[in-house]
Amino acid sequence: MNSSLLKKIAVLLAAILVLIQFIQPERNTGLALGENDIAHTVVVPANVQEILSNSCFDCHSNATQYPWYASIQPLGFWLKDHVDEGKYELNFSEFKTYTEKRKTKKFKEIVAELEEDEMPLASYTWVHKNTVLSPEQKATLLAWAKRNYELRMKHAELKVIPNEWCGKYKPLED
Repeated sequence: MNSSLLKKIAVLLAAILVLIQFIQPERNTGLALGENDIAHTVVVPANVQEILSNSCFDCHSNATQYPWYASIQPLGFWLKDHVDEGKYELNFSEFKTYTEKRKTKKFKEIVAELEEDEMPLASYTWVHKNTVLSPEQKATLLAWAKRNYELRMKHAELKVIPNEWCGKYKPLED
């Protein structure tokens, strides 16, 4: 390749990078906690809520706290895709809308992800050091998720689900 062609390619790439800065993806700026959040389905102790808010909600809720580099493209597009995928897999802000079967499956997946050190993602904690789970936080979150998974499995066998707010049971619906 001659140097003239390389210069043209470099100028074209630079122009594309400048132009895509004017295209900003939609941001995930809703409410993390609302009428459909997980706390309306299961008891979420304050210490668990704090862990979820700090280490999980950016990708798994309707409210992402965006870092400064989210406005730089193509990083903003990558972040949008990452958040969209995280919310598709598990959205704590919409947990109440899940079927009972899906809620149970999500608790099982939370347990597995924590036990395998898959969450929070290493690529996320590398940049966001404050989201790294301490051994105590991991143990707290794991115990909470296991308890909820085991309760849901027990109640599925009985064909009822617990209404943790009044201590009664209602029939299980899929």
